[in-house]
Amino acid sequence: MLRRYAIHNLRRNGFVYSTVTAMVPHPKDDDYRDAAIPKLIRMFESRRFFYSTVTAMVPHPKDDYLNAAIPKRIKMFESIQAEQKTQRLSLSPDPIKVTLPDGTVKDAAKWQTTPFDVAKEISKNLANNALIARVNGVLWDMARPLEQDCELRIYKFEDDEGRDTFWHSSALILGQSLEMEYGCKLCVGLCTTRREGFYYDAFYGDLGLNDDHFKQIEARALKAVGEKQPFERIEVTRDQALEMFSDNEFKVEIINDLPADKTITVYRCGSLVDLSRGPHIPNNSFVKAIACLKASSAYWRGNKARPTCLKASSAYWRGNKARPTLQRVYGISYPDQESLKEYLLKLEEAKKYDYRNFGVEQELLSHHESSPRGWFFLPRGALVYEELMNFISSQYEVRGYEEVITPHLFEMDLWVRSSLAANYKEIKKHKFGLKAIWRCSVFKHRARSYSELPLRMAEFGGRYRNEASDDLSELKHRRIFEKDDAHIFCRESQIKDEVREALKFIDYVYEIFGFTYDLKLSTKRPENSFGETATWEKAESALKEALDEFGKPWQLNEGDGALYGPKIDIKVSDALSRKFQCATLQLNFQLPNCFKLEYLAEDEAKIERPVMIHMAILGSVKRLFNILLGHYKGKWPFWLSPRQAIVCPVSKKSQAYAKKVKDEIYSKGFLVDADLRYRKIEKKVREAQLAQYNYILVVGEQEAETGQVSVRDKVDLTTMSIEGLLERFSEDAKNFR
Repeated sequence: MLRRYAIHNLRRNGFVYSTVTAMVPHPKDDDYRDAAIPKLIRMFESRRFFYSTVTAMVPHPKDDYLNAAIPKRIKMFESIQAEQKTQRLSLSPDPIKVTLPDGTVKDAAKWQTTPFDVAKEISKNLANNALIARVNGVLWDMARPLEQDCELRIYKFEDDEGRDTFWHSSALILGQSLEMEYGCKLCVGLCTTRREGFYYDAFYGDLGLNDDHFKQIEARALKAVGEKQPFERIEVTRDQALEMFSDNEFKVEIINDLPADKTITVYRCGSLVDLSRGPHIPNNSFVKAIACLKASSAYWRGNKARPTCLKASSAYWRGNKARPTLQRVYGISYPDQESLKEYLLKLEEAKKYDYRNFGVEQELLSHHESSPRGWFFLPRGALVYEELMNFISSQYEVRGYEEVITPHLFEMDLWVRSSLAANYKEIKKHKFGLKAIWRCSVFKHRARSYSELPLRMAEFGGRYRNEASDDLSELKHRRIFEKDDAHIFCRESQIKDEVREALKFIDYVYEIFGFTYDLKLSTKRPENSFGETATWEKAESALKEALDEFGKPWQLNEGDGALYGPKIDIKVSDALSRKFQCATLQLNFQLPNCFKLEYLAEDEAKIERPVMIHMAILGSVKRLFNILLGHYKGKWPFWLSPRQAIVCPVSKKSQAYAKKVKDEIYSKGFLVDADLRYRKIEKKVREAQLAQYNYILVVGEQEAETGQVSVRDKVDLTTMSIEGLLERFSEDAKNFR
């Protein structure tokens, strides 16, 4: 029976009976049968064969693909690389000047000197740790020759640019391992947009990846790292790229979708030859520690890939159900093992407070099969949600912001006038567009005077994003979400003061939450940005002055500018050392021009155009709720807590007094419960502690006689009057404790 089953499985996997009969012994050999046959079956069922076991048999399809694709790509790469080196050597090595961040000027040779050469001149330590360079504002490989006089900046892993490049390169190391191990067709591999790790999307046919595959993947990646394989770069024509990747339909589609004037770059690292915009680290030996984190279905839409985890649902190439299903492997890497261990420990800690478990345990959130992509905010969760919005609304009032409510549906003409329609092709065919940033219409509803400026408007409005349906199981990804959005319309002379005050507003809120944060001025213009260069430079200058006057450290990020102008990015760090982008502060000279916004100047004969400042502090309120749940580890501060107090009577005799205490506290606007169950007081107190009540109020006959309560606050137990308790509650709420 067992023998027949084994042969059946061999036939099912495409092997001829005669090929394997010699491998399956006669049933009389019981010892062999009992030990070997089950093992053979498991090997075939899991399709995890060692190459040496099957070379004499029918080759695995992956070998056909790899044997055809890899040598062809390497041969083409080496041929083009040799041509480009020869061409570069024929160019005149004219002297050029390289200016370093401290103003030092180095002599160099055009087409010969590389950033690595300059790093060696500065110090051996810098050369050994340099990962990437920035040349005249453009990220540059350390081994790529300089082409003209330039400003040069060199980055290490400690820098964001170095870390992002490190993880982008790690994605290619992962891609090499996946391709060689499983013969998959690689699609897209990048550093994640949350700037913590990397991923690679690929097509595996019928193979489904899971955690059991991770050891194999990591082992092959570390083997490649041990070979100290360099990252080498070439530029190719569209025809060369199409020929090089002709056996990978996904890469062919990407190439065909690239703009006609786009420079196409290809990188090689060991056996991997991959389409990549680069730049990359000098060689893969910088990656001393690497780990796979999870595998999931994945999708990719257009040329902007972004991470997603699609757990139990299928997903498709470019979001099209008629297209092949891809799988994504996420990874993390570091220059040393200790950093990797610390990260994995932090990840385990964060899992304990994931909203999908912790939010349910605290009865804040609920999930139901009737809404597989949505989450229900239960009464206590809704209390926190509402309090967050009330908090910001109260601050709007104090700081001179007026709240407005705007429609959710607009004619497409408004999108066209804003210039957004040109950048979002999918909306052009519609007559109406869902809500975007249209407070320009509120500003323009009547004539304005200089004396009204700055005019600060804010709204907790719904926002809409076309998230893929398979990306909606997480609270942070919603098609509809509420966001605190504010716009300040001001004169050019008021920009610096308004930006500085907006930064103070953000600082005040984040200090209350207990967040630390980093400030970065993002300046690089996207390819599809609006406006004149001079306008951008004016906006950059104004933001720099405001940041300097604000007085907190900030960094220049020569990239990531928004469509309308440069912006200040604020990344918060929570108690688990996770980084999140919540707040944003953006200067916008363009929309007032698009909508022809005007105000009467001091010289009444003159009409001027306002400047717009866009600010968000909380960002998506649901996403912030998720962040705060982990940040506080479920122990909400009193002012934000959904369980501020609970009254626990010692016995039935003190229940009436417990109800009276509860009613009095509730009448003052505080959230209070009473545990009137017939249970021992010790059990009531323990359950209240586990439920994370801020105050546990124990009342017995003695408290009833004196009109007091015994207050348990964390570990302290004190007795006080109800008036004193209410005063304490008020102080906690007032001071956001």
